[in-house]
Amino acid sequence: MIRNLVLLTALIIPVCAIAADAPPEVAGMKPLFNGKDLTSWDGDPRLWSVKDGVIHGETTEAVPAKGNTFIIWKDGTTKDFELRLSFRCNATNNSGIQYRSKHITDGKVSNQWVVRGYQHELRNETKLPSVAGFIYDEGGSRGRICLVGEQVTWEKEGKKLIKSDLIDQAGYEKLFKLDEWNDVVIIGKGNHIQHYLNNTLILDFTDNHPERALTEGILALQLHAGKPMWAEFKNIRIRDLK
Repeated sequence: MIRNLVLLTALIIPVCAIAADAPPEVAGMKPLFNGKDLTSWDGDPRLWSVKDGVIHGETTEAVPAKGNTFIIWKDGTTKDFELRLSFRCNATNNSGIQYRSKHITDGKVSNQWVVRGYQHELRNETKLPSVAGFIYDEGGSRGRICLVGEQVTWEKEGKKLIKSDLIDQAGYEKLFKLDEWNDVVIIGKGNHIQHYLNNTLILDFTDNHPERALTEGILALQLHAGKPMWAEFKNIRIRDLK
């Protein structure tokens, strides 16, 4: 009986032993934005600017986005990394943080700043599942790869849900700061990715798909096509996890 209990415990621990809090920030992270201008960033100059010391992206009825468009960090890539930043946006549309992604310049593209790949969704909403934090396959075929609250693996056969209770509706409503700045931490190590919001783990994703898993690519910030919107970003910093 005792031996069986030990074996059962050994099977359960790898699934459940997930740290709920973001790891403490280490010294020496690399800042990606100087707070003054868009040096090292490339996006549609009609839509992106620096306003009050933050990166400000905005579409209007007079100046819309022609398809989803991005401002791209030009001085490096994301492979094994820890990214930290703060964002806020309005609720008329959505934004996102692209990582391990690709700048698409060939074929029929809607603008010069089309990006495809993993996206950390950004929204000013609190009703699951359409909230900030889930992983979206921007420009791909997998859609919402991993939702907030989920621990997921993606195999060749498709999505496999391990658990879905990392955070619930009441917990998210308490965690997210509507209309205010929210802190994001994204950690990618090999095929394992974790998203943290305001210091709390909100999803845990492992991509085992042999053709679609992304291991390295660019970092970019999104303005979504459609209704006029704005999104702002500050304190953007990164470190390589070698």
